Amino acid sequence: MYENRKKIVVMTIILTFFLAVFGMRLPEVLHGNGFEMEGSFSETNEILEKEFGHSSSPYIIVFTNEKNGTQDEFHQYIDNSLERIKKVKGITEVLSPLTNPNQMKSKIAYALVSFENKTEPSDNIHNLEKTFIPFTAFETNLTGGAVLEEEMNQSSQSDLKTAEMIGLPVALVVLLLAFGGVAAGLIPLISGAISVLSAMGVCYFLGLNMDLSVFVLNVTPMIGLALSIDFALLIIHRFRDELKNNSISEAVSITTKTAGRAIIFSGSCVALGMSGMLFIDIDIFRSVAISGIVVVIVSVILAITFLPALLGVLGKNINKWSFFKQVEEDEEKTFWHRFASFVMKKPISMALITFVILGIGIIPIKDINLEIPSATALPETSKARIAFEKFEENFISPNSTQVPIVITTKEDVTHPESLTYLEGFINDLSKDKLVDHVDSIYSYSQIPNSTIFAQALQIPEQKMMLDPLLKRFVKGQKTFIQVTLKATDSDKASKDWVRNFEKKYGGYKVGGSAKFHQEIFDEIWAKAPYGAAFILISTFIILLVAFRSIAIPIKAVFMNILSLSSAFGIIVWIFQGGHFGVTASPIALMIPIFAFSIVFGLSMDYEVFLISRIHEIYVESGDNDYATLKGLTSTSKIITSAAAIMIAVTGAFAFTDIMPVKQIGVGVALSIFIDATLIRIILVPSLMRLLGEWNWWLPGVRKVRKATE
Repeated sequence: MYENRKKIVVMTIILTFFLAVFGMRLPEVLHGNGFEMEGSFSETNEILEKEFGHSSSPYIIVFTNEKNGTQDEFHQYIDNSLERIKKVKGITEVLSPLTNPNQMKSKIAYALVSFENKTEPSDNIHNLEKTFIPFTAFETNLTGGAVLEEEMNQSSQSDLKTAEMIGLPVALVVLLLAFGGVAAGLIPLISGAISVLSAMGVCYFLGLNMDLSVFVLNVTPMIGLALSIDFALLIIHRFRDELKNNSISEAVSITTKTAGRAIIFSGSCVALGMSGMLFIDIDIFRSVAISGIVVVIVSVILAITFLPALLGVLGKNINKWSFFKQVEEDEEKTFWHRFASFVMKKPISMALITFVILGIGIIPIKDINLEIPSATALPETSKARIAFEKFEENFISPNSTQVPIVITTKEDVTHPESLTYLEGFINDLSKDKLVDHVDSIYSYSQIPNSTIFAQALQIPEQKMMLDPLLKRFVKGQKTFIQVTLKATDSDKASKDWVRNFEKKYGGYKVGGSAKFHQEIFDEIWAKAPYGAAFILISTFIILLVAFRSIAIPIKAVFMNILSLSSAFGIIVWIFQGGHFGVTASPIALMIPIFAFSIVFGLSMDYEVFLISRIHEIYVESGDNDYATLKGLTSTSKIITSAAAIMIAVTGAFAFTDIMPVKQIGVGVALSIFIDATLIRIILVPSLMRLLGEWNWWLPGVRKVRKATE
């Protein structure tokens, strides 16, 4: 590494520049919130779009009469607006409130606009908004699934800038204080920037061949900056220590062997934590997992190649521009030594106090309310959110949901036998206690039964009147009905109903928001335990190999679960309870999965750094208590600095606009804070002291003898 240091630095800079060019274009290949998966919901939407021409996510044009214009003026305004809208390229269907009375009220109305699949949402939004008539007594606003997703994408980019403006200056201050010099303080930020830009460039190329969620734009920098800065802190700290008694080449070599080894094991834990999300077959988890693994791999590679090479080039200049005089500090007089000594003298009482505090934090989890992010994920000032909430308030019943069902008959739907079967099927559904009503070709045509409908089809004049309806709702042997349930799409009753219906009528396709919720929740509840088990077992094995101990991995996994659960309970209390000035809101469904997968690996960082140092001293001394005290004291300052930086970088996302991003940012920051305080400075020394030599027990491995023996 030292011999090729200049080549490595130059090659890294060239490769980073190349990847950064494409990394800046990452938003171009990100689509939607990521809650997409293969299943009945997506299959039904595809049938409705391709065969019936019904868009699964139409653009909603909301017209409001806020200034008391007359009804005639309001109707004329809507008509003029729709005439302009119909001229937009790519539109396949416009459903007007002037011809559909259920889309119209005295002060508000809405139109549904569908586009060809090949059109881009951003172009559609721009072209639609250009047609809106400005400066009138009436107002036009655009909303709908595609509009909300596009705004979420734009907000994610804005949020990233906000988080960087807050987090990076704080991180720089912490780095300068930690190292007491400009040169050493700037290198971690440079390393972080290189890691994030390179990882975003790799994600851009991945995004060309697979669907990536807009959340990638926030998660990649969040993890990349925090992790790469942490790695740089460890490398630089060890290098400066080794440089005191060794040549530059020897310092680079020892640093790579010791700190580099810890980074590889730590990075492996983080990557495996991300891999746990791959068990869940939903786009958002797959895309965040892949982007997270990419940024971890990039950060580890840079930490064990670029950083040692750069330090080899800088040599003793690493201490240049120092504003604190380098003074050898007596470790036994430091706060960390005194506090660790105090904890280790009363390990049982200190451990019990910590368990009680963490247990209190866990309590709010029992009241958790998980929800798939919707318009409420956007800020309250969002025009698209305001328009959608007006649409919901006026036209969507608060205690109902619609379930479209595609039915396939043995003969053409217009055949008398098919019409009779369809009538009987609808009558049976209508008897269900949860069903409010069923809309079909009968209700839309206002023909009461199959006999009269079949007769009407035999009369040319009546058949001509029914043709537009048949063209819209009948395709050969397929038709679709709209079942309205007396429960919301997220209610357990609705999810049970669509699940049981599909089991009973396996040949029919079920769609709608209730089916969407049911499939997403079922997939997570079914697969998340496997992902969690994979993370726990693989982390245990890595730590077992790293430290050749049974107790150390068990303790690390247990303490991580404990701290993570406590942090998540506090998150529920803050966001769901609406404390600290936060608007009360449900917890985004993916937050527990993200928190467990991301934080479990990140917090393991400090465990690996700390235990690596303790293990190194234990191998030299053979004294568990001495190794624990010495290891904790020697690493406390740098690990505390690393934690402060990670809290600053991730916690900065608390000031962003997208609610799920805010929740995950606060969640990660809070978890790291608990891990770096209660866990590391109290539980670790307490349990290390209580277990003594059993910390390092492994069947078949010879016990380390004390240096005095």
